[in-house]
Amino acid sequence: MKIIIKNAFVVNEGKVVKSNVLIIDDFIAEIAQHDITENADKVIDAAGQYLFPGCIDDQVHFREPGLTHKGEIYTEAKAAVAGGVTSYMEMPNTVPNVFTHALLEDKYNRASEVSLANYSFFMGASNDNLEEVLKTDPQNVCGIKVFMGSSTGNMLVDKRETLEGLFSKCNMLIATHCEDEHTIKHNMEVYREKYGEDVPMACHPEIRSEEACYKSSSLAVELAKKYNTRLHILHISTAKELELFDNTKPLKEKRITAEACIHHLWFSDEDYKTKGAFIKWNPAVKKASDRDAILAGVLNNKIDVIATDHAPHTIEEKNQTYFKAPSGGPLVQHSLNALLEFYKQGKMTLEQIAEKSAHAVADCFQIEKRGYIRKGYFADLVLVDLNQSYTVDKSNILYKCGWSPFEGFTFHSKITHTFVSGHLVFENGKFDESVKGQRLTFER
Repeated sequence: MKIIIKNAFVVNEGKVVKSNVLIIDDFIAEIAQHDITENADKVIDAAGQYLFPGCIDDQVHFREPGLTHKGEIYTEAKAAVAGGVTSYMEMPNTVPNVFTHALLEDKYNRASEVSLANYSFFMGASNDNLEEVLKTDPQNVCGIKVFMGSSTGNMLVDKRETLEGLFSKCNMLIATHCEDEHTIKHNMEVYREKYGEDVPMACHPEIRSEEACYKSSSLAVELAKKYNTRLHILHISTAKELELFDNTKPLKEKRITAEACIHHLWFSDEDYKTKGAFIKWNPAVKKASDRDAILAGVLNNKIDVIATDHAPHTIEEKNQTYFKAPSGGPLVQHSLNALLEFYKQGKMTLEQIAEKSAHAVADCFQIEKRGYIRKGYFADLVLVDLNQSYTVDKSNILYKCGWSPFEGFTFHSKITHTFVSGHLVFENGKFDESVKGQRLTFER
């Protein structure tokens, strides 16, 4: 299969260059500023449009197995490709929790059957599965996930002894959710005593506080420095945490990296008034000053990548009181749109969007032949029209849960085409589901 994309503005490796791109089967075969004379099965004239490397989302929760009333691999991956996300890394807090390689492979097998996007799945660390964790193959699994807070049962790993064992013995990337559970529980009791069950949603960032985040993040960094562990801290939500990270080294030389999520870059505590539980995430959306500092951290390279922490719940689940309404929300369909809105607002360049959503993720995780528009790389590509607008409403939301925190917002860019490993899976609102995504591999 040969496809030519002609006359596109290619956004890649710090430049925007009008170019033509030839795709042969899975791969990019040629990138040229002159005409490509190859006979093609399909030619797409992308005049006036921008071609990006497909976004790689390093943190999603697609809810399968066990929680498929909220979402499933098929529905959420479909929403992802419609939003320009061509690859994702999914978390182990499904039911059952992914603490064994048999359960991990079950998820890979399921994705091979139904996922329209490329995929990888994290191996989960518990209080007592270190031996199983150490069997993980770094070449075909993205990393080890450790919940150092904000979880329940055996997924909460906050014992110093267990953490020392993981950080000292694990030779691959450890991704952490960092919130100190003791601090959060204390704060919960204070607010429960004050309000009973009717705690205002606006108190969420006071309960899941800056102190809770920093205490846990600083412990993770301390352990990583002690053992030279490859540490990746997820969803930074406070300005204070930025002091833990270094921007004096190139990304490929860093042993400690960090991620920012769309919701922490977009919303602030003022939005609880109108959005309530629909912007209740862990870690919490905090002050506008935190939001602005996180964006600054992304731009000055203290924070290395942008992701979503896509975590759907049903509307019914969200429409409950503070302690009962679960944390998390769906974002993967609208992440690139949100970043392009930052471009429209003068907050980011197109080149920075490609860097933080694709190039840097590929470098951070050492993904093989993805994340860049390069000859010989997989053709994971997204075409964007910066002159089309659309308003998010229930008629165009693809998440199984059927809602979005962006409902009612008008984005001023539109994703028109998404290629996954050379297959044109999404074109002007229509899907070709005849080819599924591929398992990511890693050069480690």
